Amino acid sequence: MYTPAVSVDKLFAHAEVDAKGRNGRLDIKARLYHPDQIASVMVKINVKDPSGKVVYNFSKQLNTFKSDSLLSSIEVRSPKLWSPDVPQLYTVNLSITANGETVKKEEKIGFRNFEFVKKGPFMLNGKRLLLRGTHRHEDHADVAAAMTEDMIRTEIKMMKEMGVNFIRLGHYQQSRIVLNLCDSLGILVWEEIPWCRGGLGGQIYQDQAKRMLTHMVEQHYNHPSIIIWGMGNENDWPGDFPEFDQQKIRAFMKELNDLSHHLDPSRKTAIRRCDFCRDIVDVYSPSIWAGWYRGNYTEYKAVSEEEFNKVDHFLHVEWGGDSHARRHSENPDNALSKIKTGGGADERAGDASLYGGAARVSKDGDWSESYISNLIDWHLKEQETMPWLSGAAYWPFKDFSTPVRPDNPVPYVNQKGVIERDFTKKEAFYVFQSYWTTLPMVHIYGHSWPVRWGEEGEEKMVKVYSNCDEAELFVNGKSYGVKKRNSQNFPAAGLRWQVPMVKGKYTFKVVAKKGGTTVTDQIEQEYQSDKWSKPTKLVLQKTSEQDGIATLEVKAFDSKGILCLDAINLVEFSLTGDGSLIQDQGTSTGSRKVQLYNGRAIIRVKTNAGKSVAGVKSAGLPTAFVNL
Repeated sequence: MYTPAVSVDKLFAHAEVDAKGRNGRLDIKARLYHPDQIASVMVKINVKDPSGKVVYNFSKQLNTFKSDSLLSSIEVRSPKLWSPDVPQLYTVNLSITANGETVKKEEKIGFRNFEFVKKGPFMLNGKRLLLRGTHRHEDHADVAAAMTEDMIRTEIKMMKEMGVNFIRLGHYQQSRIVLNLCDSLGILVWEEIPWCRGGLGGQIYQDQAKRMLTHMVEQHYNHPSIIIWGMGNENDWPGDFPEFDQQKIRAFMKELNDLSHHLDPSRKTAIRRCDFCRDIVDVYSPSIWAGWYRGNYTEYKAVSEEEFNKVDHFLHVEWGGDSHARRHSENPDNALSKIKTGGGADERAGDASLYGGAARVSKDGDWSESYISNLIDWHLKEQETMPWLSGAAYWPFKDFSTPVRPDNPVPYVNQKGVIERDFTKKEAFYVFQSYWTTLPMVHIYGHSWPVRWGEEGEEKMVKVYSNCDEAELFVNGKSYGVKKRNSQNFPAAGLRWQVPMVKGKYTFKVVAKKGGTTVTDQIEQEYQSDKWSKPTKLVLQKTSEQDGIATLEVKAFDSKGILCLDAINLVEFSLTGDGSLIQDQGTSTGSRKVQLYNGRAIIRVKTNAGKSVAGVKSAGLPTAFVNL
């Protein structure tokens, strides 16, 4: 590492503007390495507006320099404002010349005014903005936390494509790449330190927490996307340390809160789920998992309002539920009949377990994409009728690996994401799009649902998610009429049709219109009216091969050879020979062990231009093989 005698450690550029966007101010401070060695230093600053035009120039000879000195304070009349819709960025360039050497520092900044209204919504630049959010973990198929910049860029762009304007980075400081993307794409940020669960450790633990908070704030100080520094998460869970003392936790939370405000008075502090500390921080998020860990999703609004009334500034982060990608259901809400309502919607000790305890969808539900789509649909339509709501953030954007969930349909994977670990979109992605985006879109539910089932002639609901004003459904070329979109007409905002179905193949096509724009979507499905009993055999077949990659599919059949469409058996793939399984991806199609989705499961094989034998087994069933 080469470090000049005098160089820039940190550049702090604080941009502020009033709510009307008229009067802006930019204060520029710097921290130098070895300021005591200064004999004569030339400081130059220029500021460029979003178009690249230089709007400020400054130069000054310095003979002394104190830590974090204010170099310049600039008044900016009617600055171009940063917002999710138009994320306008200014550029601050600082150069320091000493002993004949020049070092430079460049930072992007943005002028924006934000406010969490007391007992009210969130305001940005003087106008209400509903925070439409999600969460991010640093995790991806095949690489885990070692994501490349291209992967990170793809992920953040997909969030923006879904309509996100807010993201909570859980539960640790993340790469500058992430923050730079949020700045340039227009995504507001809650970033937090990893004081997560378990109470409070000893002095070394506490010193590290304060050091991490200091580093996070100072390193990411200039990012206009950041509005909240997170102090912790679920700090009310006992068990990780020998001692669990609420008063000591409160005292340390206050210490962190004060430190954050000292380091950066311009931003808010927040925590999620630690009720006995909710009065300490600026913004609080309780635990609300309506329709998953507790209660029914129809209780979401009432429970949220009850929690909202307990604090001055309410923001709901973490809601949703798990879904096994490619698993669908004809009766997804069945488990709700077992659920006790009126008892709250928080997550309690043991609720994440798939065994024991009270009835809950997380344990007793089918983990289908169908159910989660309904849950999300309900939450989003309710959020449109909550004028006091600052916002909410779905947990999380992408499925992620975890050591504490070995019994999930994809073992060791938290499956609450709206996309899989390899960027494959689940149906839920399009539910969000239909509420949160303006570019015309339309999506028929069931792209990964090849076979539906029921009685001969039974009417089946065909759902369409769209942000268009109206849509027309065609079934095998025949129109089933035009429906108007109404966000409060649950489910699918009224874009649903009842279609009588008989055994055979179907083509569903939708044509949706918004203004002068027309968009379409189409899927093929088969309808099965034959009844099945329990699975008695597995059949493994190669369904395709391309570029040396073979796709294998296993199906479960009963004794009469009828496909068991509700089978959820755990199957395990194996391979011997020249090829290799594409496994350990933590996805529905890239896992050696995986639960069936509607009586089937997929895995892929690198053939390596040779011969292999693939097998699949499941407890109580004969092992099946296929030659490759």
